[in-house]
Amino acid sequence: MTALLPPSIRVLERGWLSANTVLLMDGAEAAAVDSGYVTDAVETVRLVHDALGARRLTRLINTHSHADHIGGNAALVRAFGCAVTIPVGMAGAIADWDEAALLLTTADQRGERFAAHTTLQPGERFVAGGLAWQALAAPGHDMDALVFYAADRRLLISGDALWRHGFGILFADVIGAGGGFEAARDTLEALARLPIDCVIPGHGAPFIEIDQAFESAFARLQAFEQDGSRIARNALRACITFTLLERGQLPLESLPAYLASVPLYREANARYLQQAPDALAAWLIDALLQAGVARRDGAFLRPLTVA
Repeated sequence: MTALLPPSIRVLERGWLSANTVLLMDGAEAAAVDSGYVTDAVETVRLVHDALGARRLTRLINTHSHADHIGGNAALVRAFGCAVTIPVGMAGAIADWDEAALLLTTADQRGERFAAHTTLQPGERFVAGGLAWQALAAPGHDMDALVFYAADRRLLISGDALWRHGFGILFADVIGAGGGFEAARDTLEALARLPIDCVIPGHGAPFIEIDQAFESAFARLQAFEQDGSRIARNALRACITFTLLERGQLPLESLPAYLASVPLYREANARYLQQAPDALAAWLIDALLQAGVARRDGAFLRPLTVA
């Protein structure tokens, strides 16, 4: 897989909590795409430092505003003095540090405030890693998200708009005003028209199974469109797994109250599931156990793996 990537590109792949950080090398300088979650910030700085060698990190570019992609921004700025570039649509939320708009309070996640130096518009071009990239609008998972496409190498940095087996949660439909289904379909259709040989996703290893990835993504989207409860259950499983991995444990007794107190879980349940807190917690515990991402340990739910 790495043979399809030019030597100027290095992908730092982490576990569930942190998005990939993509390093784009240009001689004595480098740019980075995305920075992971705040709890991994020290490790992110170390990984970037080791990968850079004698190079200077001059620019950090974000695909979108979710905590697992921007959480290490402040740490990288402190460590390397790099400038931060964000999608233009997230500029207001970052400037105001609107924790609801950034889904931090919404999903009970954490972040460290940072300042953006410049913004990227859809359609704008930039050079990094010796390649010419174009920023493309990719709404759906995040309505202001961008992906980056290098036409000469048929290479896509896709953020959470396209993974090997799907895409990120459509929060606009889970908790917002809607429109995520339509936006995600438009994004997938637009990306599917591009000549692509390799995708560097926001999570997971770079992949070349492009047709299969789009087939999986469209099938997943259709399933969500046909049954809204599936998108709610997917969001609950994914986000509570994130919280479990971050904290290391969740007390079983307090899980119903916790689900009722966090806006993401409360809204997803109210919109699609209409379950009592105890029933919702019981379903979620069983789903995590069956998925093999959690185990019962006395009065606690603990993660089985951090991969």
